[in-house]
Amino acid sequence: MHIFFICTLVLASIIGLTFIVERGLALRGKKVIPPAVEAAAENCRTPTDLPMLVQICKQNPSAVSRLLLTACEHLSWPMEENVDALEMRARNEVVSLERGLVILEIIVGIGPLLGLLGTVYGLIMLFGGMGQAGMADSGTLASGIAVALTATLLGLLTAIPSLVAWSLYNKKVETLTVRMETICEEFLQRQYRSEKQT
Repeated sequence: MHIFFICTLVLASIIGLTFIVERGLALRGKKVIPPAVEAAAENCRTPTDLPMLVQICKQNPSAVSRLLLTACEHLSWPMEENVDALEMRARNEVVSLERGLVILEIIVGIGPLLGLLGTVYGLIMLFGGMGQAGMADSGTLASGIAVALTATLLGLLTAIPSLVAWSLYNKKVETLTVRMETICEEFLQRQYRSEKQT
């Protein structure tokens, strides 16, 4: 049974490491907000610049590209309705960016608990065996306790990297979301301002 806890912790550690690497690659700033798209949105000041922005967004698929394309598709709508459509699309993009973070959060919670459970089980078995066999020598006792505490160590080694990654990635998603919101808001302000002037 002690092996079960260790195997479960090793599996949780592998899953956690997989999501840490995958989210690290997916949440790179240049992947979510390509510089070419950001520059094109900044330079898109009038309706005549829209085809260039649409083309660059399609060439650089990303979260911000999809948001800008949504905004472009609804420019004929009043600004408030366009903002509502953009917010709906933005919620989907944020959910996509947060994908996998809940797994890291679960691993942060269950890692130490599984480790503690494995330790308690190991100690119960150790002391239960001592009660039946009589007092064992101190070397056997120490080695039994060391085996039991291995589960706690594995639990912490599983949870700590997942906790660090979860915290960093949550902050990164928040930062990227604010940047995308700023880019889209400035884009809409410029487009609707230029419409009023014409």
